Amino acid sequence: MEITSINTFLPYYDKIRERTKRLLAVVPPDSLDWAYKPGKFTIGDEIRHIATIERYMFAETIAGRPSCYRGCGKELADGYDAVMAYFDQLHEESMAIFRALSEEDLLRKCTTPGNATMPVWKWLRAMVEHEIHHRAQLYIYLNMIDVKTPPMFGLSAEEVAAYTKSE
Repeated sequence: MEITSINTFLPYYDKIRERTKRLLAVVPPDSLDWAYKPGKFTIGDEIRHIATIERYMFAETIAGRPSCYRGCGKELADGYDAVMAYFDQLHEESMAIFRALSEEDLLRKCTTPGNATMPVWKWLRAMVEHEIHHRAQLYIYLNMIDVKTPPMFGLSAEEVAAYTKSE
């Protein structure tokens, strides 16, 4: 997928974020510190990571500045309300940067933290893929602790199968 218009990208990205927010709404507040094994991201780390990478790596790089990502630990936001407010705050800061992009900016080269050079539109695409990747991890985490998660597109796989006609 090539991103050729910021005006079509932004509503698309809003939909990606809406799906993530629907999932975050079912996170039990007392489960933020849960991880499937020691040393791995907790649920709270995953949420903070989506927020901090978007703001401090992707948005900074797109703005022509170096990444200033420093991690996703509890020192950034601790407790359910603080983590969710932090998530929303960093997203709004990122969106201000993205809204300022022109069509020409999408073609401008940016340099990633790995020192790769690519057009801004490709870096935006990578940002979307990154969020989807971590949202999928959150789905798995929540399923592991028996939290009912919202279906991605309105129906669960079982509901789709039930509605499918056999031939």
